[in-house]
Amino acid sequence: MGDDAGILREMTLREADDGDAETIAALYAHYVRSAPATFEEAPPEPAEITRRIREVQAAGLPWRVATDLEGALLGYAYASPYRTRSAYRYTLENSVYIAPRCVGTGLGAILMREVIDRCAALGYRQMLAVIGDSANAASIALHTRLGFSMVGIHRAVGFKFGRWIDVVHMQLALGEGSQSRPA
Repeated sequence: MGDDAGILREMTLREADDGDAETIAALYAHYVRSAPATFEEAPPEPAEITRRIREVQAAGLPWRVATDLEGALLGYAYASPYRTRSAYRYTLENSVYIAPRCVGTGLGAILMREVIDRCAALGYRQMLAVIGDSANAASIALHTRLGFSMVGIHRAVGFKFGRWIDVVHMQLALGEGSQSRPA
């Protein structure tokens, strides 16, 4: 963890707001341009990030950000509906992105634990991680540490950076999971 351990002790966790769109867009653009973690190939503009934040929050779901004492974005995580058909209404998909200087510090787990706990409290029953690239060891390890189980790999379903990319699916039961009927 090194020097970043101090950053994590002094960070602020809060809900995203419209004012975060520019820094979220910049952080996400780093991953769009450099990593197969996302299948987007063109970084979205801040206005599109604002729309996405509002859509997630309008659904009553969390979009959490971590900032340092100066207000710089360290990372973010959120949950969104997995699919729009009504039978999926208790299932969510998660996303988490961490500033490069904070990768490996445990920040991803902190943000994801907040999102998981909030979604379980809201009555959701399943959370899916749809991870770009079967070689994305950091994301797979993070989700495994959080209790997600590997449920499958879709081979070569994306093409980015001149190569075929797999998608890894992992799943976590929230609350009672499938052990009871939803309220």
